[in-house]
Amino acid sequence: MRLRAVPPVLHHAPVRSREMARIMNMNRFTQSALVAGGLFTSIAAHAQGHVVMTPKLDWMTATRLATEAVDACAKQGYSVTATVVDTTGHQQAVIKGDSVPLQSLSVSYRKAYTAYSYGMAFNMDTTTALIAAKVTGPANGALNTIPEVLFVPGGVTLRRVSDHAVLGGIGVSGAPGGEKDEACAQAAVTKYRADFR
Repeated sequence: MRLRAVPPVLHHAPVRSREMARIMNMNRFTQSALVAGGLFTSIAAHAQGHVVMTPKLDWMTATRLATEAVDACAKQGYSVTATVVDTTGHQQAVIKGDSVPLQSLSVSYRKAYTAYSYGMAFNMDTTTALIAAKVTGPANGALNTIPEVLFVPGGVTLRRVSDHAVLGGIGVSGAPGGEKDEACAQAAVTKYRADFR
């Protein structure tokens, strides 16, 4: 934005030099303010076009979901850990049963992460479905060496009701068999799915 200097208004009466300097300084200040204001407005307008809004469950729903999964397994006599990850792949809620082994913490997270990330990539809803579709990588299990990835039953992809957009994942670990973990995760998702809006 270019501003042109405005020539001073000429009067018939002579203007003293000090007064003229004050007017010129005022014009410079006004010009600077206008330029700066225009620049900041331009930056603000530009920034609004680059904001990324990522949907995810709120912490209360994530906590209820993990709690329900642990409770569903507890009713069957299994002590498990349930982890919910958000759309950044980070833990949003973790509920640990009273007598689960230490490794269930990392395993439940990895199942949740895999259900989220690979479920989104391949449009599938469980780690069991991913395994059945053989999207787990080479036969040597190389993908399982990635720290966050674990192709084992027990993870469920979380999706928004209205448009099926991915909101994260839930993983359960500790029951005697991944299919039992996954059943508890799925029971929790089924119970709270109406809240995924």
